[in-house]
Amino acid sequence: MKSVALTGALALIALLVLIPFLWMITTSFMKSGESFSYPPKFWPSTFTLHQYSILFKRLHFLRDFFNSLAAASLMTICSLFINSLAGFAFAKYSFKSRKFMFTSFLATMVIPAQVGMLPVFLILRQLGMLNTYWGLILPGTVSAFSIFFFRQYMSSIPTDLIDSARIDGCSDFRIYWQIMLPLARPALVTLGIFTFLGTWNDFMWPLIVMNRDTMYTLPVALANLMGEHAPDTELMMAGSVVTILPIMILFLALQKSYVSGLVAGSLKE
Repeated sequence: MKSVALTGALALIALLVLIPFLWMITTSFMKSGESFSYPPKFWPSTFTLHQYSILFKRLHFLRDFFNSLAAASLMTICSLFINSLAGFAFAKYSFKSRKFMFTSFLATMVIPAQVGMLPVFLILRQLGMLNTYWGLILPGTVSAFSIFFFRQYMSSIPTDLIDSARIDGCSDFRIYWQIMLPLARPALVTLGIFTFLGTWNDFMWPLIVMNRDTMYTLPVALANLMGEHAPDTELMMAGSVVTILPIMILFLALQKSYVSGLVAGSLKE
C-alpha cells in the first residue's frame, strides 16, 4: 500500500508539472485568439500550423534556431575539449603549485557570472568579436565546475593504464585521446548536456554580445517576440515550443548516460 500511495503521489506531481507544457503545445496549434475564449480551452477546435508558419516565414525563427544550434554545438565541443584536458592534467600529473592552481579555479565558482560580464564585454569589443559566434562562446569555454568534474572522474581511472601506454610509446596527447576520453564517456555526456542546455537557454550574454537581429539566438528572439506580439498568446506558445522541444528531446535521449555520469563522476576522489 505504501508503494501504491507513493507511486500515485509521484504520478500526480508529474501530471501537475506536465500540464503547463501540454497546454503550451496544444495552444500553439490553435487559431489566433482561441486561447482567450470562455470557457478556456485546453484542446484546439481545429489544429492549424498557422502560428508556426508565421514564425518561420515572417519572423525568421528558423535562422534563430540555427544560430542557437551553432552556438550551443561550438560551445559544447570547445568546452569539453579544453576542460577535459585540464581535468586530465590535474588528475594524473604532478607539477608545481598544482593544488594551489586547482583551489584557485574552484574559488572562482563563488563569484557571480554577472560580475565579469562588463570587463569581458569590453575585451571582446577591443578584439572586434561582438556579433560573432566566437564572442558568444569563448568567455564560457573554460568552466571551473567542468574542470572539477573531469578531474574527479579521471582520478578514478587507474594510473597503471597510463604507465602501460607510456611503456608502449604513447605520447601524452595520445593517452588523453585514446585512453582517457573513451573511459570518461559518461562524464563527457553529462558535461556535454549541461553545457549544451546552458548555452541553448542562455539569455543575458547573447543579449549583451549580439545587437544584430540576424545573430539572435532563440531565447533573445523569443523575448523580442513577446514584446512585439504580447496579445498573440498562440504565437508566443509556438515560439516557446520551438525553443524548448529540441533540448527536451536531447535530454530524454541521453538521460541514462547523463544520470550514470553524474552519479559515477561527481563523488569520486
